[in-house]
Amino acid sequence: MKALLTGGAGFIGSHLADALLAQGHDVSVIDDFSTGSRDNIAHLEGHPGFSCVEDSVMHEARMAELVDRCDVIFHLAAAVGVKLIVEAPVRTIETNVHGTEVVLAQASRRGKLVVVFSTSEVYGKSAAVPFREDADLVFGPTHKQRWAYACSKAVDEFLALAYSRERGLPVIIVRLFNTVGPRQTDRYGMVIPTFVRQALTDVPLTIHGDGRQSRSFTDVRDVVNAVVRLAAEPRAVGQVLNIGSTEETTMLDLARRVKTLTGSRSELTLVPYDQAYESGFEDMARRVPDLSRIRALIGYQPAHTLDDVLKRVIEFERKALQIGVRRRVLSA
Repeated sequence: MKALLTGGAGFIGSHLADALLAQGHDVSVIDDFSTGSRDNIAHLEGHPGFSCVEDSVMHEARMAELVDRCDVIFHLAAAVGVKLIVEAPVRTIETNVHGTEVVLAQASRRGKLVVVFSTSEVYGKSAAVPFREDADLVFGPTHKQRWAYACSKAVDEFLALAYSRERGLPVIIVRLFNTVGPRQTDRYGMVIPTFVRQALTDVPLTIHGDGRQSRSFTDVRDVVNAVVRLAAEPRAVGQVLNIGSTEETTMLDLARRVKTLTGSRSELTLVPYDQAYESGFEDMARRVPDLSRIRALIGYQPAHTLDDVLKRVIEFERKALQIGVRRRVLSA
């Protein structure tokens, strides 16, 4: 299989590239490196089945060329992270909606399978937990930028399904629930790498809100494994599928776990949402997936616990800090 990964230098994309190459597939990546990192794919340079193009998915001529050469497109390119969404809403909407429009249009020309990466954010403020793929979506008002990301990803889904129904384009939509693991950046508000880096440097762990909001975190290995299996499953075409874990934890409990696992002396500090993001910021109390649909389709079951992934992230970040210290010493 020849796979094209948009946003393939990102956290999830780079792990997906690893998995596909390990299975003997060819991987082409297109990334503008606005949020992705060259470090994430540096270990793949020189691999005979790997290539990378620095460009935007909104460059139609380049996308047409890459789509012509692939068998399947994994569309990950998107604006990510609550912090980026609040600070750059125009970029969020344009990247997510127009980028997906270009990918689908080019894929439709050749009838190529597209796996569209969506998010649990599309469930918005719904309280119908666990979230089912056929449940109603509940968004906040348009003057609150926090909902721009959720709405833009929902539009991506509508557009992908419209291409599927009207033009026969094979599409699979996956809604990811808080995917975590090594290589995830803390630059855009991702909570686990933020907590881990704070703990390893013995600075306060900053918990937004009252810390009672809960999430279910999914090891990136489980996500990648599920996505690759879905791409090879004909019954997945035309479906929307949650990928996540049902192991739920509050932010306070998560901070305590990180502190214990790192042996940190850090204190736990509550930071109001208005201070962390913007005035009137809204968050969801719980976010837990219903996994019935994907379990019935491919027998999906997460293989890794939250502690498993926390230990991997801690090891990764500890090594990164040590490398950073050595570089500063050598350059001094």
